[in-house]
Order: sequence, then C-alpha cells, then structure tokens
Amino acid sequence: MSTLSPTGHLHIAGHDLEYRMIGPAPSERPAIVMLHEGLGSAALWGDFPQALQAATGMGVFVYSRAGYGASSPVALPRPLDYMSREALEVLPTLLDSIGFRRGILLGHSDGASIAAIYAGGTADHRVRGIVLIAPHFVVEEVSVASIAAIRQTYETTDLRGKLSRWHQTVDSAFYGWNDAWLDPDFRRWDISEYLAYIRVPVAILQGEDDQYGTVRQIEIAREECYCPVDATLVPQSGHSPHREAAELTLATVSEFVRRIFDFE
Repeated sequence: MSTLSPTGHLHIAGHDLEYRMIGPAPSERPAIVMLHEGLGSAALWGDFPQALQAATGMGVFVYSRAGYGASSPVALPRPLDYMSREALEVLPTLLDSIGFRRGILLGHSDGASIAAIYAGGTADHRVRGIVLIAPHFVVEEVSVASIAAIRQTYETTDLRGKLSRWHQTVDSAFYGWNDAWLDPDFRRWDISEYLAYIRVPVAILQGEDDQYGTVRQIEIAREECYCPVDATLVPQSGHSPHREAAELTLATVSEFVRRIFDFE
C-alpha cells in the first residue's frame, strides 16, 4: 500500500471516495474510522474529528460514502440493503486500503448501523471497539415520520441549497437515503441479528430528544449483545449529540477509547 496523503480519494468498489486524515496514519497508530449519517459526508462532521484526535491521540480517518460529499455518484434507487452492502462489501476493502491495523469504528445514524453490521458480520480482530451515535437496528414509526417530514422540508424550503454545500450530487444524496427509508418494504429492515456476534465493547450515545429514534434501539442492543454495552442518553440533544452536545459527547467517546487503548 502506498503512503496516504492527508486528503484525497480512494478507488473502492468502482467508486472514488473522498477522505481526510487527521493525525497519524492508520498504518502507524491506532485509528478511529468515522462513518457518517444518511445525509452526511466527510466535511459535515465539522471540527469533531479534529477534537477527537486532540482528545485521544489517535489518528482519525473520515470519508464520504459513494453518493455523498465529493465522492462518486451512485445509481438510484439504492437497494434496501444498502447499509449491509456498505458494511460487508465496501468497508473491508477500505480498511485494507488505508492500512488499518487496529482501532475503533465510530458511526452516526446510518453510519452507526453500518459499524454494527461490520462488527457483527466480520471477525475483524483489528476492530477493538465501536461507538454508535444514534444507531438504528430496526425501523420505528418515529423514524419514518421524521424522514417523511424532512422530505417535505427538502422540497419546500432552502434545505436543498444548504445541503448542496456538502454534496456534489445533492438530489442523489438526499433521495438515495430518503426513498429507501420511505419504501414500504423497508419497514421490515432489521439488523439486530448482527448484535449477538459483536465481540468487542460497544458505546451507544443517543440524544434524549432524538427525533429519529427512541431508547428502544438501546434496549435492543442490551437484549441482543453479549459484549459490554455502555449507553449514554445525552440530555438536551436530538439526533446529533456530537453537534448539539459536543463537549459531553467528546468526553464520553474519549473515555471509552482510553479504556480500550493505553498510550502510555
């Protein structure tokens, strides 16, 4: 593997995926690989990756999945098992390509679901723990209602313009995610079976006022996982605790990482 530049694109599974690296390369030190939400991108994490790197001393690797940010577009509609495909077909190749040796997967929303599928669906000894921010393991009515509402917002307000700052193909990014979740067949989507196969510590953070999911998601993790599960309900926060309660989220994630890795 050639040396990675701090920013650039990786050709993975037929797509060019934008990425950026903060701190040591994944081939040099333990790394946190960040997996964004259903409307996210590498840039939409804001300064959280930099803060995480400073707090933990680990390298941080962020990237945009195909169809998001400055990565290659994808054909629509997305298959309803797109998160499983991302976890089991794309992510293994990406981790190999960046020289990932050991570390943490940190995902938000869709990205958290992808991290859980990967941890339970592959026996990757390099992954020593996973952080799941606002994960989905099953579809809840509140999720569908909120996703239907944001479609209305996207089509009637300036949300499209705001998101176009972060996505080169903004309609593809939005409808690829939104259409899948609103497909009637998606109501049967359920990845809880993967949880029983996770063999590393799990940290879950969920906003008390999360408009896309309830504490049922945490309850499912506790019911299905045999591994340690640390759950934190973040007060005065909705679906994005790393933005809405950044200090508490950073402290919680950093402490979880410190318990797993010793940098002395």
